Amino acid sequence: MNAAWIAGFALSFSLILAIGAQNAFVLRQGLMRAHVGAVVAICCLSEAILIFAGVAGFGALSEMAPWMITAMRWGGAAFLVLYGLRSLHGAWTAADALETGGAARGTLRAAIGTALVLTWANPHVYLDTVGLIGAVAATYGPGRWMFGTGALSASVLFFALLGYGARGLAPIFARPKAWRILDGVVGATMLLLALKLIFTA
Repeated sequence: MNAAWIAGFALSFSLILAIGAQNAFVLRQGLMRAHVGAVVAICCLSEAILIFAGVAGFGALSEMAPWMITAMRWGGAAFLVLYGLRSLHGAWTAADALETGGAARGTLRAAIGTALVLTWANPHVYLDTVGLIGAVAATYGPGRWMFGTGALSASVLFFALLGYGARGLAPIFARPKAWRILDGVVGATMLLLALKLIFTA
């Protein structure tokens, strides 16, 4: 399988695993089996727009100013190290589980609106998808589009599993220990990706 695709998949999957309002909302909708398809579709479409905007933007920038690749590589590595250490810290100290209880409320329009707000009003989504994924993708040159495709594949898979597999996952992730293990895996993956960036020629 293409190395750029695998790297994009790994980075995106690691980023999206972090506990957040968007993921909690998708999980709750899945638990209640309420408008799951629409919510998952909104999240996936949004990810596609953001990821490929980042890939296109940083790709064009790299052609105009090649020195930016080095700057973005080191900046991305620094972010991955900090993110990875934060995840490992959470794996060591976290004592809370994700709250998934409560009934899904509102109509289809309300569910779509909430999904849009939780996605586009979150400043971290721009840093992760447009910024970090775009910066790392630029280091793959012509393979950046395959990197972006891998990143999007991870997002689609994650949201589909989260929405449609929620009832099976809920008993597991209702326990703090499960999130601590997950944070540990995320942290280790981030640090490995940071090392790859640092030692990229």
